[in-house]
Amino acid sequence: MNKSILKTVQEKARQIWDDEGILDEKINVTARTLSTEEAIGNPEGDDFPLLRGKEKLMEAEFRNSKGQAFTDRFGNFSSSLREIAHMDLENNFRRAIFISSLNAVQASLNQTDRTIHCRDEGPALCAPKFADHVMDKYGKIRITQIGYQPAMIKSFADKFELRVVDLDPDNIGNIKCGITIEGPDDTAKAIDSAELLIVTGSTIVNDTLGDFLIDGKPTIFFGTTVAGAADIMGWTRFCAESS
Repeated sequence: MNKSILKTVQEKARQIWDDEGILDEKINVTARTLSTEEAIGNPEGDDFPLLRGKEKLMEAEFRNSKGQAFTDRFGNFSSSLREIAHMDLENNFRRAIFISSLNAVQASLNQTDRTIHCRDEGPALCAPKFADHVMDKYGKIRITQIGYQPAMIKSFADKFELRVVDLDPDNIGNIKCGITIEGPDDTAKAIDSAELLIVTGSTIVNDTLGDFLIDGKPTIFFGTTVAGAADIMGWTRFCAESS
């Protein structure tokens, strides 16, 4: 990612929190790792990343509001908002702390919503709504999806010319709904061939989000991880079943 993007998000968050008078308060924000059952319940299918143990959701709670972030590096953390607002975001763990905290705080301020991952049948309900939304807005176009989300692959493959890129070696080369999952080496070509990018919001934690903000090419982020940052930065996000 262009480092200035995440730095800009952090600076904007710090200013908002300062304006709200909460930056200097000794407010503890605790991030904890959720079990699969806590995070997403029992969705249809068994190939969601959370079910396979590849990622976990870290959850921050602030003034009775909660925010989450997908990450492959997880653990517990507690501090003031000031420390988080000035934290060096040098790895996935620190970025997950900041992003989950950002989501919780912005939700508490009523400046963002849908910061809690959908559960049970939620992914299966969201995916066709997302595909219909894209069809209504853009028509039948070429899409590249960044991030393996099986319900979305099924819904988009039914309606669009689709390519899917993922980082997980266990997914790369597999075929899902007639689509061969591509890897990082194919990303540039997959982006070039697309008229629309559908990108997992967890790219803000793994430090690649900036690769998918391309002049002249629309991008829609999906999921809860990017909720607060998308609202701060004006990025388009679709997340129909989260809370």
